[in-house]
Amino acid sequence: MENTINIEIVEQGSPEVPSLIKYISSSEVAGFDTSDFQFPSPSSKGSEATSQGTQHDAPVVINHQRKYSISMPLSSEEVELPPLDAKTDGIPISSSQSATATSNHPQQSKCYSQPMPKGFHVLPEAANGDKVNNNPGIKAFKDKRFDSFKTWSGTLERQLSILRGKSPRATAQDGNNTPRNIERPLPVDRYFDALEGPELETLRASEETVLPQDKKWPFLLRFPISCFGVCLGVSSQAILWKALATSPSTQFLHISLKVNLVLWIISIALVAIIFTTYLLKIILYFEAVRREYYHPIRVNFFFAPWIALLFLALGVPPSVTKNLHHALWYILMVPIFCLEIKIYGQWMSGGQRRLSKVANPSNHLSIVGNFVGALLGASMGLKEGPIFFFAIGLAHYIVLFVTLYQRLPTNETLPKELHPVFFLFVAAPSVASMAWANIQGSFDYGSRIAYFIALFLYFSLAVRINFFRGFTFSLAWWAYTFPMTGAAIATIRYSNKVTNGVTKTMCVVLSLISTLIVVALLVSTILHAFVFKNLFPNDLAIAISDRRRKPQRKWLGLRYRSHESKEIENYLKFVNPDTTDLEASTTPPNGTEDSPSI
Repeated sequence: MENTINIEIVEQGSPEVPSLIKYISSSEVAGFDTSDFQFPSPSSKGSEATSQGTQHDAPVVINHQRKYSISMPLSSEEVELPPLDAKTDGIPISSSQSATATSNHPQQSKCYSQPMPKGFHVLPEAANGDKVNNNPGIKAFKDKRFDSFKTWSGTLERQLSILRGKSPRATAQDGNNTPRNIERPLPVDRYFDALEGPELETLRASEETVLPQDKKWPFLLRFPISCFGVCLGVSSQAILWKALATSPSTQFLHISLKVNLVLWIISIALVAIIFTTYLLKIILYFEAVRREYYHPIRVNFFFAPWIALLFLALGVPPSVTKNLHHALWYILMVPIFCLEIKIYGQWMSGGQRRLSKVANPSNHLSIVGNFVGALLGASMGLKEGPIFFFAIGLAHYIVLFVTLYQRLPTNETLPKELHPVFFLFVAAPSVASMAWANIQGSFDYGSRIAYFIALFLYFSLAVRINFFRGFTFSLAWWAYTFPMTGAAIATIRYSNKVTNGVTKTMCVVLSLISTLIVVALLVSTILHAFVFKNLFPNDLAIAISDRRRKPQRKWLGLRYRSHESKEIENYLKFVNPDTTDLEASTTPPNGTEDSPSI
């Protein structure tokens, strides 16, 4: 067979033959050439001498000048023992051999090597002597390809192995079994090289991933940080309905505070579920969370959990509590402050993470946190802290607005699937107007300027119907929700200052649009998550390889190829079919050539 190696043992009459070759008992090798046989004696006539009544434990004397072919498998993992029908004294024999052994007249048999079939894994023996079943299905169930992203099989396990005196093992391998280093964070230029699109979500065709693409990943690996947008949309509805129930300009609607209580409880449940799920991802797949954190676009969504908690504090029903402790504000604003120091410093210091390189509508989330924090702090009676965060948010919003308005990073439009994020332009000025109103104590001219900016941006986006058609549902749609809700709440605050039919109508219309969109998105999210089961596809953006693409050197060949094509084109253009001089035909005619003499 092609999977066997024939080893020929040739004895040239040497008197010193090892005892292992001299005397080999066939019964000592289980399942290998156990049939009764006698080697043919050398004869000039080529006759075969048979031996009658040989036993399994009879010695076999290897004479000189004989050749034996022993078929040995290449690997112990690629062989299979032949089927066994019976056993004799612990030695498996086939049915034909058992019949020969019990027969009174044993027949002559020939010696054949017995290569073992391919594709069978030899079953190892356990401590009690039983065979251990290495079923391929069990191996497939224990998929090790995701271990590189698991927390407890990553850096911590390798450090413990080093302390125990063991060498650290590779955590990720490519198709060529080359170990990769995922201990260090990926540089930002790798995200720009391996991913494409304004949101850096699409894997380039020339790139590869460190996780398999032929199967669905574990749920936690597919659970993105952008899921906190659902919390922002629902919790902002609790603030809206609280404002509708308590504002003087909307008393004619007779809205009960029970609606605010129900929405607030639903918001708490959603925040708890999503927060717990992502916390499990941090615990079990910390590498995936770290890659999301170093992603130049997704890092902005790390503000979303804390903004959602600020919304819950703003929308707390009066029946639950009327006065929140000041310590709550400081606890919620410390993580936002730490994230802003990192991100704003990178925007200003330059490098690959400068604002002109990573600017995206999602950056508004890092700005909104300042205004929401200022709004909550001012409503709790604080003064200096809210003004501090309001000033920081205002300075960076102006720079971000100009950068995004001119599309400096890429000078290309967002794909249709990401058009809803344009409504994030409305979020910052609408929340800033309410924050400044709480700081000043009234909806003065500064608040009105910010509110009118938000209102104009809202209308300029809402009238573009074709701008929001022709694309499938995704979690990016939740970017519609809390900016539109913020504009509706700011309109309610403005109508309290300027009360007339127009402002009241605007309060009802904007609030109704915001509520209907949140309900529609919530139902669509539930359907796609539990019915269609396509809400969380494989997140290729976090599984890019740390290895750069090999430089393409086709330009050299194209250069020579283009040079040769120009010569051929020149020849075909100026060739003279009447002449036989090839050198003359390749020279283009011109006015300076000498005319043939007569």
